[in-house]
Amino acid sequence: MTILVIAEHNNAALNAATLNTVAAAKAIGGDIDLLVAGEGCSAVADEAGKVEGVTKVLLADNAAYGHQLPENIALLVAELGKNYSHVICAASTNGKNYMPRVAALLDVDQISEITDVESADTFKRPIYAGNAIATVQSDAAIKVITVRTTGFDPVSAEGGSASVEAVSSAQDAGVSSFVNEELAKSDRPELAGAKIVVSGGRGMQNGENFEMLYTLADKLGAAVGASRAAVDAGFVPNDMQVGQTGKIVAPQLYIAVGISGAIQHLAGMKDSKVIVAINKDEEAPIFGVADYGLVADLFEAIPELESKV
Repeated sequence: MTILVIAEHNNAALNAATLNTVAAAKAIGGDIDLLVAGEGCSAVADEAGKVEGVTKVLLADNAAYGHQLPENIALLVAELGKNYSHVICAASTNGKNYMPRVAALLDVDQISEITDVESADTFKRPIYAGNAIATVQSDAAIKVITVRTTGFDPVSAEGGSASVEAVSSAQDAGVSSFVNEELAKSDRPELAGAKIVVSGGRGMQNGENFEMLYTLADKLGAAVGASRAAVDAGFVPNDMQVGQTGKIVAPQLYIAVGISGAIQHLAGMKDSKVIVAINKDEEAPIFGVADYGLVADLFEAIPELESKV
């Protein structure tokens, strides 16, 4: 049994989510091949070869894969995937984009966002916004799986000695092309991988008031997130959204400020190790999952907290 893991990267460095995905592959068992598809990404392949548990690194270095266009990546993964028992990747924006295409090309069902492995063909995944856990058994010849990375502790990025093998295939579907991208720049940690997250909700009232959360986050070395209500109200951009339709996070510390705790938001952060809630409504659902709750006016509590840090 051999597993193909598709690496998350930016053509310069390996994304930490890959380490969690490899951990899921180790739980399944068998040899693990790690596919690095991109352009000018040989340094990523070298980094991937050091990852604990990886048997071999496949390097597909071609302009067709430079911007991770899903139509092209899916063709490559489906072509290679025919030789594997499992094809898995992180349930990231990219993974959610190309993996269903891979499943369709291989004519198998996809198992989405697994959080636990019971055996090589049986997995657990959350449903109903995380209110229930489904146990799914698949008899597909090739199991196409996305991994909710918060469910698996990452393997070590060092200690491996996998060989790197070039893949000559250049799959260009010719139906899409890269135009441009605008990346948000921040000195704060990336939201999905941060150890501390400070999130604001509708209670922040407007985007200007998020400045107090930015100040607190900078002192804590934290990332800043938001509820969907805050995003929909235009307080902050949607790349800050935490929840069922946003980013799934599981930091060591999650501070929810002015967030009521709608089920969709809880689905994205309830696996956090320690949850602190600050809300003036003592009946807010967020207190039901919080380890520490403070019933207070956030506009008084946050400045006081920031002054003490």
